Parts: sequence; C-alpha cells; structure tokens
Amino acid sequence: MKLLYEISAEGRALSLLPKLDVPRAELPENLRRTSPARLPQLSEIDLSRHYTALSKRTHGVNDGFYPLGSCTMKYNARVNEEAAALPGFSRVHPLQPVHTVQGSLRLLTDAETMLCEITGMDRMSFQPAAGAHGELLGLLLIKAYHKHHGNVGRNKIIVPDSAHGTNPASAAMVGYQVISVPSNAEGGVDLDALRAAVGEDTAGLMLTNPNTLGVFDKNILEITQIVHEAGGLNYYDGANLNAIMGVARPGDMGFDVVHLNLHKTFGTPHGGGGPGAGPVGVKDCLVPFLPAHQPIKLDDGYAFEDAAHTIGTVKSFYGNFLVVVRALCYILTLGREGIPEAAENAVLNSNYMMHLIKDIYPMATDGICMHEFVMALEPLKKQTGVSAMDIAKGLLDRGIHPPTMYFPLIVHEALMVEPTETESKSTLEQAADVLRELHKLAHDDPESLHQAPIHTPVRRLDEVGAARNPRLRYAFPEG
Repeated sequence: MKLLYEISAEGRALSLLPKLDVPRAELPENLRRTSPARLPQLSEIDLSRHYTALSKRTHGVNDGFYPLGSCTMKYNARVNEEAAALPGFSRVHPLQPVHTVQGSLRLLTDAETMLCEITGMDRMSFQPAAGAHGELLGLLLIKAYHKHHGNVGRNKIIVPDSAHGTNPASAAMVGYQVISVPSNAEGGVDLDALRAAVGEDTAGLMLTNPNTLGVFDKNILEITQIVHEAGGLNYYDGANLNAIMGVARPGDMGFDVVHLNLHKTFGTPHGGGGPGAGPVGVKDCLVPFLPAHQPIKLDDGYAFEDAAHTIGTVKSFYGNFLVVVRALCYILTLGREGIPEAAENAVLNSNYMMHLIKDIYPMATDGICMHEFVMALEPLKKQTGVSAMDIAKGLLDRGIHPPTMYFPLIVHEALMVEPTETESKSTLEQAADVLRELHKLAHDDPESLHQAPIHTPVRRLDEVGAARNPRLRYAFPEG
C-alpha cells in the first residue's frame, strides 16, 4: 500500500478550512520557514480512499474475536459515542468561564461519585491521560504523602514478578527503587518474600488483583496489611478491574490509591494509541495532595478547587473529558445491576473457554481463573517446534486477533487470553475449535504455522528488525 507522499501529485488540493473571518496575524520573521513545508498534495478522494484502505487492513472488535489479555477489548455500545458527540460536550472549551460549563462539571462530579463507589475510594482526579499516566500520578501522590510526613527515607516500591511492565517503569520514573517479589505456587504473592522485602524504606506496593495470571489473590487482605504495618501505602493497578467491578472493591481490600482505565473497563474503544483516560482514586489520606482543578459541587452550582497540598497539574486542563462522558454513559446504561453482571460474565466466559481447551493446552495455573487465563505453550514448542508466536500467527489467518504473547514473563511461551463479557457462547466455542485445529496442525504440519500468516494483507513481519531499526520518517527521493 502506498503512502500519502507516494500518491501525491503536483497541483492537487482540497479545501477543508473556512474562509478567514478574523484579522490575519503574521509570524515574526525569525519564526518563519525559509522553504515551503514538504507536504503531500492530494484531492479529497485521494484522502478518502487512502484511509478507507487503511481501515480494511486493521482488525477490530467489530471485525472478529479480539481476546487480548489484560486489555479488555470489549465491544462498546455506540450510545456512548453518541453521548460524547453531543455538541454541549464535544464543543466545550477548557478556557470557557466556569458558569458556562456547569453541565460538564456536573458530569465530572457525578462520574467521580460513581467511580468512587465502584472502587471504594473517597475522591478521584480525571487528569491522567491513560493507565501508565495514572500510575505516575498515584506514585507522585504516595511520594508527596511520605514527604509531607517527613518519611523521605521511604524510597522503595515493591512490585510482584507478575506485574504489568509499566509498574516498575512508573516507579523508576518517580525516583523509586523497585523491589520485585516472587509469586507462590498458586500464582499469588509469596507472603514470606513480601515480609522480607518490607521495612522502614518501603514507600508502597503496586499490585493488580486479579493479577496477570488471571488469579485473584486469596491473601490480598494480609498482603495490604503487611505493607501498612511497615508504613507503606498500597497502589491498585486497575488494568484488570473488569473482572471484579461491582463485585469487589480495591478500597475494601486495603488499597489507598487506584488508577482506572476508562478506555478498557468503562466503554471507550482503544488501541492504536488512544483515546484514553486513567483517572486516579484515593483514600482520604491522599486527598490533600490531589492535582489542581478538582471539580466540586457547591450550594449554587459547580466550581474548581485546589487541594490543600496539591502536587499541581499532571496534564493540561482537566483530562480527556470525552472519555469520561463515555464512561458515565456506560455506567448509567448498565446501572447497579449491570456493572457486576458484566464482571461476572467476563469471568464466566474466561472459565468456559479455558475449559474447552485445557485438555490439550497446559495452563499456567490450576483451578478457576478470573477474567483471563494464561496458556503455557513451552511443552508444545519442545514437542513440535511450534511456538506461541506461531499459534498467534495462525489465529490471524483464521480471523481471530492473537492473545497477548509472551506475557507475563514468568510463564514461558505464554498466551494470555481475555474473552471479555461481550462475546457469545458460540464465539467462544468457535475460537476453541480453531485453537484445537492449530494444536493438531502443530503436530501434523508444523511448517505451515512457521509460515503463517498466509492470507493477511502482509505476511509475517520482521518484528525484531522493526523494533531495532525502525523507519520513522519518509525518505524523499533525491532531486
């Protein structure tokens, strides 16, 4: 497929901007270009066909099964999009006077109330742009808390070895030393290792429950108590909240701060870089440090306020507002009964699909899983030479997006599957049939899987080469 620069033709153009209706402002001479920008010259039909062709090469939830583990790629109802497109929301400007955006401020406070109820938190900031950004804010709040109380020697964050990779990365960005603790035989946190790791230098623990193995840690109350008794705070990574929303609350498990992925759990389609929102909820002990511009309800309307010891802002203005609109629409649509039902169906679907294939695909853990399960394909690779990557490529040929590959790192040849609650029983059965077919093919004709995918727009890519030697800019022909 050709790039826009490659279909560009001299003299082609289209008019997208209205006629200028304000005084023309000239840039200072020192800020002006000395040569014209090298932009493609295209007609409207060129652009339309280019992006339509691109859309046909992508695989989304609307195209087929998308069981990407820990990402909750659920089908999201279009009513959420319609709500976010309402002019009163989509055309609002962050610099408008507060009295002109009272509806938007009410929406933020209503969303805060409901998400705090779901998570067991006391207040929430919507500023973070995504999950990892929420992690960063949560850790900054923990750091501000310890500094305010004179505990500057608390410089270590404890992270389980099954954690999402963003956890240790976020902790390192805030200046913390990361201490990894191993998992036990059941896939949860090793309590003895945790007790040995905590101390006077412990700032906190980062944990998601259920974890990336799809295991709900039965020792969660003891885990958070160990950290609290050592003087640390507990941070909940909300990536897997879809498994427990409306059923169990992080705040009741002993967590002091939580980030949510509104673009995973609460109704905004995600992938390809956005849009996202990673609001952070906190217990009362962290409220004084929240980012500036917290929306609040007053007797005569709504306004913004700054926390007593605010850390400032972590994003321009008030966060990705339209993602919050979608989330509130999602919550109101499902209601108090529908939220836990969605979580329960996500767990049911995961266990059903796992049951259909566990006789031939070994699982990383025994017993009931939560919203996702992890297949351990190391025995298959030893027997046939077919890797987790080969199985994933084979799924592409059969119209199924691959699961998350090679994660968590503690499971060799891992495939992490999250069916989500929006898939039907028949879809799960069809996906299981495909996986069984690929398992047989791995024994009968392994070379065909080494060559997969065959029927996709492009064949198997050199992913190592793309990662190590990326081409990030167009090379114009010389002359």
